[in-house]
Amino acid sequence: MTTTLSERVSQSAFDGSMLRVVLLMDLHEGAQQRFFEAYERLRHDIASVPGHLGDQLCQSFENPSQWLITSEWESAPQYLAWVNSEEHAEQVKPLGACARSMRPLKFTVLRETGRRYDFPQAGFGGRLQDGPRLGEGIVRHALTFTVKPGSEGKVAEILSSYESPAARVDDHTRLLRTSLFMHGNRVVRAVEVQGDLTAALRHVSEQPEVRAVEHAINPYLEQDRDLSDPESARMFFMRAGLPAVHHVAAHGPQPDRITRHALFYPAKPGCGPLVARFLARQDEAAAKIPTSPVLSSSIFQRDDVVVRLLDVTGPADGRFAGGFGMESPRKAAVLDRLLAGAPQAPYPMDLITDRRAPAQS
Repeated sequence: MTTTLSERVSQSAFDGSMLRVVLLMDLHEGAQQRFFEAYERLRHDIASVPGHLGDQLCQSFENPSQWLITSEWESAPQYLAWVNSEEHAEQVKPLGACARSMRPLKFTVLRETGRRYDFPQAGFGGRLQDGPRLGEGIVRHALTFTVKPGSEGKVAEILSSYESPAARVDDHTRLLRTSLFMHGNRVVRAVEVQGDLTAALRHVSEQPEVRAVEHAINPYLEQDRDLSDPESARMFFMRAGLPAVHHVAAHGPQPDRITRHALFYPAKPGCGPLVARFLARQDEAAAKIPTSPVLSSSIFQRDDVVVRLLDVTGPADGRFAGGFGMESPRKAAVLDRLLAGAPQAPYPMDLITDRRAPAQS
């Protein structure tokens, strides 16, 4: 059985594909045995996670400090539910303590040699797509965190006043755009990267101007962090990660007037994945309407925090009442039942800064 995707969808966690996750790791000298023992404890816990099909631990035969963990999942939402959980954050601490660097990569499976797909009645949940998704080679990611109530104005001032870091990371990676929004005491920072996301985030975090801003907002954070401690910093950014789960965009020439907006959808407990999936369906339907003002939409979701980033043509005044694409009473009612802040939600977020890298010569 196959599923046909819209040509405008370049990313989706909801297409039913099996997911393969690859974790590349470079260990500290002498940490191999400790890492192996930590993995042995972890693999038994992961075996019972819903959607987990299996994993492999591999060690480079050329360099004993280089390791690879691959895992297979029935679908992306099942993997994301686990990897974004507090349980996962605690489980991987021993692995992270052994590693000099970690680079996770996530792939949907398009084709596979073997008998697994020949017998769908056997209970295997993965599906194969008709063909690959098309896109412009951009990776999207976001971070979200909360600040102490009453500090919102000061935090917004700090976050809007920094100097942009160099866009070029290396010969293959470039930071394209950073958009920062706030609603109440919640901050969302969305980035667009061409190339290696992990390398770009590391590059940004090492820049003096960014370090100064991160240090300046530390006293206002609700969750303490110590960026001078690698483990504390790693755990903070792991918990702050707000992964993109769906992206749809128009192809071809872009109009002159484009504005960027963000909507915050506070889901009821346990309903975050349902909200994200519902919005993804609406975005795909809207993408087929030639008169739609939405040129692109990215949906970010972690647990019950859902953010929708929109690039629209023309002014946005008066359009947010229906949440872009939720104008029908039936759709609005469905969304209201999933949101904790209904009927006021979704909430337009305040744009703090939106910075594009200069065009390459």
